[in-house]
Amino acid sequence: MLAPDPHTSILLALNRRATAPPKRAWGRVWLIGAGPGDPDLITVAGLKLVRAADVVVHDRLGAPALLAECRDDAVKIDVGKRAGKHALPQPEINALLAQHAMAGRTVVRLKGGDPFIFGRGGEEMLVLRQLGIQVDVVPGVTAASACAAATGIPLTHRGLASEVSLVTAHHRDGAPGCDWAQLASGRDRTLVFYMGLSQAQAISEGLLGHGLPANTPVALISNGATAEQEALRCTLDTLPQAASSKKLASPCLIVVGAVVNLAHPRRVARHEPTEEAALWAA
Repeated sequence: MLAPDPHTSILLALNRRATAPPKRAWGRVWLIGAGPGDPDLITVAGLKLVRAADVVVHDRLGAPALLAECRDDAVKIDVGKRAGKHALPQPEINALLAQHAMAGRTVVRLKGGDPFIFGRGGEEMLVLRQLGIQVDVVPGVTAASACAAATGIPLTHRGLASEVSLVTAHHRDGAPGCDWAQLASGRDRTLVFYMGLSQAQAISEGLLGHGLPANTPVALISNGATAEQEALRCTLDTLPQAASSKKLASPCLIVVGAVVNLAHPRRVARHEPTEEAALWAA
């Protein structure tokens, strides 16, 4: 059974106060995927809800134009996470959503990509459910499909890739890391690593160490599906050097597999290792 969130008991206590409205007057929470950064990639359903919301609790969105769609009187709260800095810890975000819903407001939790793919949407949903708050989900275009489409890389392709694995490159302290043996075992599989730029060395070593060929094609896609997109092609053995390119910045997706060879040549530049990098690799 899910361990209770530490803020759940606090919120329940708040609900018992005489000032709290009766449960029938509570609002609801919508977890909405905003897509990868292009404001046009939010779903029609998601945009309608953003325009109608009383409160919009949003991440560090690549598409600020979406916030301009909010009502003039809507409350907009930035809880975005940046490298090494969280505007608000996750338990406090959970509490914030619950408090506004308990006050009778329609709350939109607007997330980049899709709420349920490395977006902690499941954690927020479970906390709200524990409190008896109605929560609904509107899916969004996740980075894997958006970056693949923007670079002409099909994540699956007959004869090249019959399956896709979406993998987080970051893990909680003390948590087990990637199962490299399992990830390297499927030669007709596309691997997509989220938040992978700083973990390029570990990804390369992990997959090479468990038998994936050194010449396996790799693409690094930075700020995918936005006007700032930069993308490089390399091979698994040159991945660490490619990741050090000044052209790339977080957020950066790493795609590993034969389908990378199908990338549009004008959208994904080929990384050419410097002589220094080649000597280092040798």
